[in-house]
Order: sequence, then structure tokens, then C-alpha cells
Amino acid sequence: MHKLIIHSMTIKSMTMKKMKILFISDVYFPRINGVSTSINTFVKQMQSLGHEVHLIAPDYDVATQDEAWIKRIPARSIYFDPEDKLMKYGEAMKLLPELAQEKYDIVHVHTPFVAHYLGLKIAAELNIPCIETYHTFFEDYLHHYLPWVPTFMARGLARMISKRQCNTMDAIVAPSNPMLDVLRGYGVKVAAEVIPTGLQESSFKEADGKAFRLKHGIALDRPMLLYVGRVAFEKNIDFLLWMVKILCEECPDILLVVTGEGPAETSLHKLAKTISIEKHVKFIGYLDRETELNACYESADIFVFASKSETQGLVLLEAMAQGTPVVAIAELGTASILIEGQGALISGENTLEFAEKVHELLIYPEQRFELGKRAKQYALAKWTAKLQAERMIKFYSNITNSTSLVEQYAQHQESTALHQPASAKVL
Repeated sequence: MHKLIIHSMTIKSMTMKKMKILFISDVYFPRINGVSTSINTFVKQMQSLGHEVHLIAPDYDVATQDEAWIKRIPARSIYFDPEDKLMKYGEAMKLLPELAQEKYDIVHVHTPFVAHYLGLKIAAELNIPCIETYHTFFEDYLHHYLPWVPTFMARGLARMISKRQCNTMDAIVAPSNPMLDVLRGYGVKVAAEVIPTGLQESSFKEADGKAFRLKHGIALDRPMLLYVGRVAFEKNIDFLLWMVKILCEECPDILLVVTGEGPAETSLHKLAKTISIEKHVKFIGYLDRETELNACYESADIFVFASKSETQGLVLLEAMAQGTPVVAIAELGTASILIEGQGALISGENTLEFAEKVHELLIYPEQRFELGKRAKQYALAKWTAKLQAERMIKFYSNITNSTSLVEQYAQHQESTALHQPASAKVL
């Protein structure tokens, strides 16, 4: 294990050699979530820059058209989380002789389960550094999936595990400054850098929002709000439903489209029925990222988002890339993305305040259009995937160079000690 002495690291400009990188993750497509999207985005950009990236990920027991850079590992089901799988550690370790032949420069872990321990072991065996991206704010997540554990205990457990795991790494990557601040508050001491996931060029491609509306039976003139993401309890989607309930009084034909799937679906359907807004909420499941998602974003009048547990909030940027203005709560990772007036209106966690901001944009189309225009400009200027991939490669280079220097210093000290006269050693 290459423990670095420094606690923080500045990315320096330098001539980058072509690198060979091993990603390891407990999730990847066909499992749809932000981690899968982030991995795919970074891999594609790094490959376009001339670097070689391989990925170890679970086998989901479904047919996939994997590319040569993906190594699938047999995996077990998780009884309380049927969407995910746990890789079999022993099966993954059988790849070690093959991995040793690849001459990787660095191991990059993306999830804290089997992948975390697998990454540490492989990196140690290959004598290369290991870093991890902290994609998920588990403190605000774990208690939703372990309901039999008291919330305060689940939060404390998440903090303890996060601190311990991060401090076993040579360095960590946080998707946003607020997330890194949280980790420092836990007591994470290792080198770190804030590198968010950027937007691929495909996110900016023009799409036919009208055709999307017609396909899904949504009138072209109906005011449409959109949520895209995992339909999970920590996403605070129930807040959006209560907000729509308020908005119905001023905008009786309003429609909220919820795109995605997840464990909170049944609960949200029940809530919509209970508060009599079934006709104002439409659940349409997952959409194909390559063929439908852009059109979905473009079809909406406003993108709405209330999650307070995002380490970044990539869907906000994807909406902006299609010129769709955003109304959202700015907490944790989303606070590092959202700037009032730069494609977004920011609300507190108050359904009435949120509804008022949405209503303001609906009744003033010129303001909505201008905000959407600024949204696309902002996404293009600050959040391209190429920029973030270049920053990640520079961080890798700093880590590998620093590790090499530490090893050289240790070797020098050992050599010096061996050649010291006995009297000097005693002194």
C-alpha cells in the first residue's frame, strides 16, 4: 500500500504520458445510475485522449454487448436491493495473473463494497497506487435501505466506514467541494482532489422534444415539469409531488414527468393517489441514453430537482445542455453546480417557495427561454467531459509521481542505513 505523506494535492500542468488505468466498480451498465454514467463518461474521454482503461464490474446475468475493455465477474444477488449485485471476490482474484501482465499505472475504485477491497488487494499485488471516487453520500442514504437500524446509528456507521475506507487509499476524488468538506469532517486525511463528471458531446446534440411528447401522449401545449434519475427515497421526489399539488391551484393542467425506476415507485404512486394528483404525474421508467434522453430533457419546460444527497447532480447539467431551465434545491453536490440565474432558480426546502419559482417561469415564457439559453452556455463553458478527464489524468500522474518519489526516498534511506558504519548506526 502506497500511503502518501501529503494531505492535499494541487494539479500541476505537465507533459502527460499515456497511462494504463484499471477501474473497478460494483455497478455498471446495464445497471443505470450516476456511477455507471460517470464511469462511462470518463472511460470514453480517456480513451479519446489516447489512454487505455479497463473495467472490472459485476455480471448481471443478462445479455450485454460489452466492449473488450470490460471484464465481467460472477456476482451474487442482494436480497434488500434487487437492482444490484455483489461481485464474488474469489472469482475476481482469479484474474490476477492476467492483470499482472497488463502493466497498469493505477487502480481507480468507484464503489465501497467488494470493489473497494478488491482494488486495494490488486493494487498491493501489482505494487501500484490505488485511489477511489466517493460517488455516494452514504450518510444520507444507508438508513433508507437498512430501515431496521435506527437512523442515528446508520448515519454513524456510514461516517465510520467512509472515514476508514478513504484513509486506506493513496488518494480520493470527490465530485464536489461540499462532498470533500464532508469527508474532511469525517477525518479523512489522504490526498484529495475535486473532479466532477463532465458532459459528453452527445449531451449537447439537438433533439426533438415535440416528437417525444407525441410519443408519450403529452400535449404540445401542456406545461411539463421533468425529473430524471433513480426513483429512490433519498432523491426527495415526494417533495416534488407535494409541490405539484400546490401548483395545481394556479396551473390546473401541470404535468410532472418522472423518468427512471427504483424502490420508491410504489410509495410515490400511492402518494399521488392520496393527494389526488394522479392525472398530474406520469411515470415513464428508464429511457435509452443514446436515443431518447436528450429529447426528454428538451421536451420539458422546466427541470425540477429536490434531492439533498447528491455528491454532484449530473442530471442538472444534462438538462441545462438541452437548454432546459432548472428549479432545484441547492445542497451538498448540487450547490457546487447551481448558480442563481445561470440556467437555474434556487429554492429552499419549502414546497410553496419552490412552486412559486416554477410558476414564475411558466407564466413568463421570455424569462424561461432566456434562463434556458444561459443554462446551455453555462454547461458548455464549465462542464465538458474532456476538461474533467484531462484533470483526472493529471491527478493520476501526480499520484503515481508522488508514490514513486516516496518509494525512491525509502529505498535511499534503506541503502544509506546499510552502508553506514556501525558506530554511526549506534549514534
